[in-house]
Amino acid sequence: METHVLTFTINKSFAEWVATYDASLPLQKVAGITSLYRGVSREDPTKVCAVMQAEPGVMEQFIADNTDMIVASGHVLESTVSQVFVAG
Repeated sequence: METHVLTFTINKSFAEWVATYDASLPLQKVAGITSLYRGVSREDPTKVCAVMQAEPGVMEQFIADNTDMIVASGHVLESTVSQVFVAG
């Protein structure tokens, strides 16, 4: 199992982004992704953090399969910084 910590910029309000993110939770579940956290920076309302868990390769495939929805949510894909952690 991998834990993905993603930080990125949004070009819509957090409320607009989170509405799309929350609506995608059933799709995430079907894909094998567990959403643990999503939040917005206290200092910068355009900076978001999302933490999810999935088996290797699942997150990348989900993003590839749902790019249009992700971009439509306001997520600026090229701003994404992804860190992946595994239990030791």
